[in-house]
Formats: sequence, C-alpha cells, structure tokens
Amino acid sequence: MLTQERHNEILRILTEKEAVTVTQLSELLNTSESTIRRDLNKLSKMGKLTKVFGGATVNAQIFEAKDDTVSTRSKLNIEEKKAIGEYAAKLINNFDLVFIDAGTTTKMLVEYIENKNATYVTNAIDHGKLLMQRGFNVYILGGKLKASTECIVGADGVDNLQKFNFTKCFIGTNGIDINSGLTTPDIEEAHIKTEALKHSYTSFVLADHSKFNKVYPVTFGKTENVCIITGSLTDRKFAEKTVVKEVLV
Repeated sequence: MLTQERHNEILRILTEKEAVTVTQLSELLNTSESTIRRDLNKLSKMGKLTKVFGGATVNAQIFEAKDDTVSTRSKLNIEEKKAIGEYAAKLINNFDLVFIDAGTTTKMLVEYIENKNATYVTNAIDHGKLLMQRGFNVYILGGKLKASTECIVGADGVDNLQKFNFTKCFIGTNGIDINSGLTTPDIEEAHIKTEALKHSYTSFVLADHSKFNKVYPVTFGKTENVCIITGSLTDRKFAEKTVVKEVLV
C-alpha cells in the first residue's frame, strides 16, 4: 500500500471510530507499528488528526452549528448514556435541591433517580413529566419552549433560575474542548446552562465519548469548573484539566 493510500485509509478509519490506537491501525492495515507512528506524526503536522498517547483522535469540529433533534440523539450511544445516568443518580442525597438540564443523557439520569427526599428543578418538559408521574417533588421552569430539544430557554427561564441555590446540577453539552470549554449551538439554551452552573454548589456535566474534542458556537462554561461523568476517555488531556469520572472503565 502506498503512503498516500495508507494515510487516506487511516483518516477513513478515524472518521468511523473517532479514536484509534497504533496497535489497531497496525492490525487493520497490516503495517508495522513504527510505520503507523510515522504516519500519525505526519498527519498530525498536517492538521488532519490529533495525535494522543498510543494513537490518535479526530480533530475538533469547530463551529458545528447543527443541533440534532431529541429523537435523533436518543438513538445514539444508548448503553453508555444508561451507565452515565445510573451512576449520576446515585450522587443525589436526601434534601438536595437538584437542577436537571434537558438532553438525552440527562433523561437517562431521570429514569434512574430513586431519591424522593430531594427536590428537582428542570427545564425539560419530558423530564418534568417523568419525575411527576413517578411521584417526585419537581418544578419546571417557565419561558420559551424550544422544539428541537423540547426544553425551556430564554430570558424568563434565566430569571426563574436566579431564585434557586442548587446543591447539585446535572448539565448536558454538545461539545467539550480544552480551549473552548463546554459548548452548545443555541445561545438561549447556553444562557440556561450558564445560569444553572452559576447557582449550583456542585456541577456535573453528563457526556458520552462523542462529545469530546468538539466545539459548537456558544461556550456556556469552563471544563475546570465541573466534574465530567462519561463512559471512558479516549483523550487523557481532559483528565488533566478537570475531574472526570469514567463509568465504563
């Protein structure tokens, strides 16, 4: 296989897997690990991938503006989201005042919550309904309803949040990047997330592996100010930046 063909194949594999090790590429391409390392170094210098210890990851998708619908996102990384939600639910203690953000991963948290001695506040219509039906003490923010994520956004929702002092909040995110922080496509939704973080004593971000090294138009928080709960990291630099709990390791 010619060098250019091998480079193209590496990039194709990386696009599919998002992260890959030197050993995996060596086996898939029937090429020595030393050759693969040289390929990764060259592709990294060309800006076509991000080289990490033992392998490579796809580059950050700068200004990815599309916000997929709830129905689309709910079908992605289901088992990982379940594991994240189950772990996060165990962090809720008696008499906590908890904010739960909209999102498909935070919905998994809602499905695993058992503590009825805590009080819950959410901007997600579906989350609030599920908690109410199961007999939890729940409040829902008022404001503008965003169709694609089925949640409350806007100035009225931000005003509502300013009345609370949460012991914990659980936030969803579209992207996590070392330099750009926690990002999302929608500025109104970003305002809700920022305000919830500002009014919470302890903040958790629930994110499956696909959210890392991605950047969306609006930053709503800094990675170093939250604890990230995820399945498993493919890029260890995030664990050097903040507290990361990997629930599938």
